[in-house]
Amino acid sequence: MTEAALGRLAPRDGQPTMKAVVTLGNGGYDQLLYCDVARPTPGPAEVLVEVRAAGMNNTEINTRLGWYSTTVRKSTADAAANEQSAPTRKADGGWNAATPFPFIQGTDCCGIVVEVGAEANRHLLGQRILVRACMRPDGFTSPENIWMASDFDGAFAQFVKVPAAEVFPVQCDWTDAELATIPCAYGTAENMIHRAGVRHGMRVLVAGASGGVGSAAVQLAKRRGAEVIGITTTMKMDAIRALGADHVIDRSADLVKALGKDSVDVVIDNVAGPGFGAMLNVLRRGGKFVSSGAIGGPVVELDMRVFYLKDLTLIGCTAWDEPVFPNLISYIESGEIRPLLARTYPLERIATAQQEFLQKSHVGNFVLIPPGI
Repeated sequence: MTEAALGRLAPRDGQPTMKAVVTLGNGGYDQLLYCDVARPTPGPAEVLVEVRAAGMNNTEINTRLGWYSTTVRKSTADAAANEQSAPTRKADGGWNAATPFPFIQGTDCCGIVVEVGAEANRHLLGQRILVRACMRPDGFTSPENIWMASDFDGAFAQFVKVPAAEVFPVQCDWTDAELATIPCAYGTAENMIHRAGVRHGMRVLVAGASGGVGSAAVQLAKRRGAEVIGITTTMKMDAIRALGADHVIDRSADLVKALGKDSVDVVIDNVAGPGFGAMLNVLRRGGKFVSSGAIGGPVVELDMRVFYLKDLTLIGCTAWDEPVFPNLISYIESGEIRPLLARTYPLERIATAQQEFLQKSHVGNFVLIPPGI
């Protein structure tokens, strides 16, 4: 691979290097290059983190595919198959329009702070931390947000630099790989639950309950005292019950027949697709539909009469609210949630990991381990 292809990531003479997976552009697995790149140097208000484990999510696959582009109307799985055979470049394929290719993905990071900038808190040095991947540069009163591994280099590497304010020390007996399952999936789920105001006694329906966000949402909604209903495949029902779900429904079932109209207070969804209309139908008057994704298909049919005659609220969730990540750290340290580590892979086997991830035969999260760990 030429220096030109790696661009700003290419190491210069005498510069320290590290192993990383560089995503070169939109397309298939051939866009994932495991190679030597320049090791980052933290700025004054930043820290350098040695990555101990990096979780893997739908968002890394979607970003590589350019799935966020308005030109894409298929599910993540269908888009992946298409991009492998006929890749296309998309100017609006990232979360905030253009993706800064070539760059390093990896939204979930568990690591050790090994260097601190001049303005950073030196007490962070040597601490095991999680990185808050969703960052609010204009403060929490503004919806503007940037994401590690979508807007700047992430954790699919031996080291990553991040703002010191976005690292959170965590004290627990979990492994590094278990901690790496938390940030994106659990942060997204907790944000949805927080925004919807889920509380004791509510009836909450979780679509895609076996995925990273869905399985986190089952635990987190149950933690708040809700009655939780999970949608999943027949083979995964027992696993979702074990997480605390009060009821489990097969994803091929007729939701209205299974639950009845106007029977649910909140829907937590990152699937969308053809099941969208039925999820609105089972919401009670004044109910809330909370979305953080659309892996089943981004374009849905909305009957506006159902929406306005039932006084429903539709809530889109990307930017995390201020309490979300501190809440998660406290839940971990007090033993109120548990990680769902499905599998680990060496970082260099990222293509295999993503291929197996898309088969959706697992419950929970996949984690990549950098070399030397």
